[in-house]
Amino acid sequence: MADCLYLEIANFEHMVHTGIYSEETGRPQPLRFTVRVKLKAQDRYEPETHLDASKNYMDLKFAASEALGDTHFKLIEAVAEHVADTLFVQDQRVEEVSVKIVKLALSEADEEIGITLTRERR
Repeated sequence: MADCLYLEIANFEHMVHTGIYSEETGRPQPLRFTVRVKLKAQDRYEPETHLDASKNYMDLKFAASEALGDTHFKLIEAVAEHVADTLFVQDQRVEEVSVKIVKLALSEADEEIGITLTRERR
């Protein structure tokens, strides 16, 4: 197995227009995101390694927030797909993206109801 680097933002919450039921449409609902990207690792990371050897963590947050805009997504799978597409377009070094989304409005007893989508660069 080749060395790799994973960058991750976990438990980030953002309001997103999503859903198919009448009580879900017309207003955003809270989603919790965990986004993880896989990059090829450098041979070594020394104290003086330049920032270009990694990726800006805030790109992950942007893909799961501002990049979604005001689009209404019927399925949270489509939200995850948009996040993955955004990260692949932003940076050719991204080899894989995993997006976990929890629909907070559905939780009744602190359970996590949602999906995880993982895509590899094609």
